[in-house]
Amino acid sequence: MNAPHQTESRDPSGRPARLTVGVVGAGRVGPALARALQQAGHRPVAVSGVSDASRRRAARMLPDVPLVPPAQVLERADLVLLTVPDDALPALVEGLAETGAVRPGQLLVHTSGRYGTSVLDPARRAGALPLALHPAMTFTGTEVDVQRLGGCSFGVTAPEELRLAAEALVIEMGGEPEWIAEESRPLYHAALALGANHLVTLVAQSMELLRTAGVEHPDRMLGPLLGAALDNALRSGDAALTGPVARGDAGTVAAHVSELRKHAPATVAGYLAMARTTADRALAVGLLKPELAEDLLGVLADTAETEGGAR
Repeated sequence: MNAPHQTESRDPSGRPARLTVGVVGAGRVGPALARALQQAGHRPVAVSGVSDASRRRAARMLPDVPLVPPAQVLERADLVLLTVPDDALPALVEGLAETGAVRPGQLLVHTSGRYGTSVLDPARRAGALPLALHPAMTFTGTEVDVQRLGGCSFGVTAPEELRLAAEALVIEMGGEPEWIAEESRPLYHAALALGANHLVTLVAQSMELLRTAGVEHPDRMLGPLLGAALDNALRSGDAALTGPVARGDAGTVAAHVSELRKHAPATVAGYLAMARTTADRALAVGLLKPELAEDLLGVLADTAETEGGAR
């Protein structure tokens, strides 16, 4: 595997230093991870995909790797990546174990952020070696995903005896392992979704509003601003808060809500929720003066009641 294991033919789990790799679920994640492992010297040998889009993606990202049913992927591969949607994972694992597709000593890796290794228990009872390796990255289904894995953190959960193997695989893919306890996986995943998924929604809404306001290139306008805001937030946390809510400009916030009701009523509920949360955090760290907070929270409460009545 990586440097700690290259001087020996096998890793601490008895696996060969170079692995045959299979992918079950050719969505955006699986082919990218398989390509990264291929660049590290491992050999993709099989991939499964159901939709036409997944089959095209597999052919593009993993050319010459045969498309076969999931059971045949497990038959051919030492290391199997289970990269299916979270809700489909438990049934997939149970089905593979019940049909005898799982081989003793086979590394079985899922990439779900929600689950740790317990979801792989049916396969573990069949002799598989379970790993949960979740890349904290958004994927496009293109070659750029492989490049973005460089320096990407992976949320890793593994049995103690497989920690070295898990760490080695992540490092070989260019990532940085971050150990997450089994019971903390749902909270870990919620944190990532809160930051990354909701960020996309907020940015998309902001661009739509700027277009409505007559801005020709909202992406160019937002790029430097959002880049600076993200950098400041990562460096300073709540101390990076700026804007009318953090300053306690109640009149400005009321004007915002009024304009949003006219031009984009679907955004009002989100704006109010984020404004209230921002006010609470700014008040807690001393950025928002208590005397200004009272007026601001009053405006937010009044507009929220008006919004509720309008429904």
